[in-house]
Amino acid sequence: MKRHIEALSPAASELPGSVATSMAGRADALVAGGRDVARLDLGRSPFPVPAPMIEALRAAAGERDYLPVEGLPALRRAIADFTERRLGIDRTAEDVLVGPGSRELLFLLFSVWGGEIVVPSPAWAAHATQARVLGRTVHPLATRVEDGWLMTPAALDRALASMVSPARLVVLNTPSNPTGLAYRADELKELAAVARRHRAVVLADEIYAELHHKGAHASIARWYPEGTIVSGGLSKWTGAGGWRLGSLVFPEELRPILEAIARIATETYTSTSAPVQHAAMAAFVPSEPMERYLSNVRRVLSLLGRHAARRLVGAGLRCPQPSAGFYLFADLEPHRARLARRGITTSDALADRWLEELSIATLPGSAFGRPPEELTLRLAYVDFDGARALEAVSVIPREQPLEESFLRGYTPRVLAALERLLGWLGAP
Repeated sequence: MKRHIEALSPAASELPGSVATSMAGRADALVAGGRDVARLDLGRSPFPVPAPMIEALRAAAGERDYLPVEGLPALRRAIADFTERRLGIDRTAEDVLVGPGSRELLFLLFSVWGGEIVVPSPAWAAHATQARVLGRTVHPLATRVEDGWLMTPAALDRALASMVSPARLVVLNTPSNPTGLAYRADELKELAAVARRHRAVVLADEIYAELHHKGAHASIARWYPEGTIVSGGLSKWTGAGGWRLGSLVFPEELRPILEAIARIATETYTSTSAPVQHAAMAAFVPSEPMERYLSNVRRVLSLLGRHAARRLVGAGLRCPQPSAGFYLFADLEPHRARLARRGITTSDALADRWLEELSIATLPGSAFGRPPEELTLRLAYVDFDGARALEAVSVIPREQPLEESFLRGYTPRVLAALERLLGWLGAP
C-alpha cells in the first residue's frame, strides 16, 4: 500500500490542511462536549436566504436538464446587467461564466493561467493555496496595518516589476476577507494605472461587494475595464453558501481565458445545478424585496462592526473599523509583552488559547498569509440569529439610525464574546 501513497503528487502530499476547517472541527467537538463556544471563526452569513430566491428554487425544482457549461443564458444576461448597474461597465451575457461556486471557478482560472500571480497578505487562503497546488509562482505582497491592510500602488509596482514572466495576474479582494476593509475609488484608480502600465490582468474578487456597509462598493474594473476579471457569487450577500453558485465576468479582450476555462469545465463539473441557476435569477434581477433585504443586512452589520471595532481599539488593539462584510482583523501587538508572559508568541497560540480558555473560536493571522509571529486574528462577527435580527430591523424606518441597544437584544453572543476576551486581556 505504501507505493500508492508515494504515487501522490508533491503538491497533494505537501498541501497543509485548512486552518479554518481544523478550528471548526475543534470548536464543534467542544460544543458536542457541552461547551458554549462563540463561533467567530467561520465566514458564514448569519442571515437567511431571501424569500424571493427560496420561492424561485421551489418553482425550479423540476428543472432536470444539463445546462450549457458557460451557464443558463438568461442568468448570464442577468449577471451581465447586474455588473453593468453595479460597476458602471459594459458587459454582455457572452462575457459571463457561471460555475458551481466561485472557489471552483478560481481554481480553473489559475489552472489555465500560465504566468505569475501577485497575492497581497492578509488574504483569503485559497487564492495562494490553489495557485501553488497548480504549480504557479505566487508573489506574496505584504500589507501593513498602518495602511489599513491595503496594497499600495508603489508596492504593486515593485512586485510587478520584479516578475520574469510577461503574463502577470494580480489578485485584488475588495471588500476583503479577512479585514472587512474596502478600497476607495481614488486608491483603485492608482492601482489600475499601475496594472495597466505593466499589462497585468487583475482578478477582482468582489464576493462581498453587496455587503459594503454604505452600499457604495467601488471596483477596479471601472478604471481598468479591459484588464479586469470580476469574481462573484451568492454565498456571502444572500446567505446561500450551500447553493454553490459563482461567476466570473470578463472583458471581451480576455475572452480567450473564459473559453479556456469553459473547455476544462466540460471535462470536470460539466454544468452547474439547473434548479439553482434558475432560482439565482431572483438575486440578480432588480426587485424591491431584494433591495430591502440588503439594506437591512447592511444596517445590522455596519452597527455591529463599528461597535466591535471600537471596543477592541479601546482595549489597545489595532483594528481598523470595517467598511464591508462581517470581519474584523485585530492586531494584538500592543499586548505582546503581556501575552509573552503567558507563553503566547504566535497567532496560532493566541487562537488556541482563546478557544480553550474563553470558548471563543477565531482564526489566526497565519491562516491568511501573515507571519506566524504576528499577533493577528480574524474575528467573524456572525454568531447571532440573522433571521430574528432582520425581522426586528425591518420595522425600524430606514432613515432612523439603529441604536446600540439593538445589539444587546439581537447580537448578544457576539457582545458577550467581546467582553470575555477584553476581560481576559485585562482591558477596561
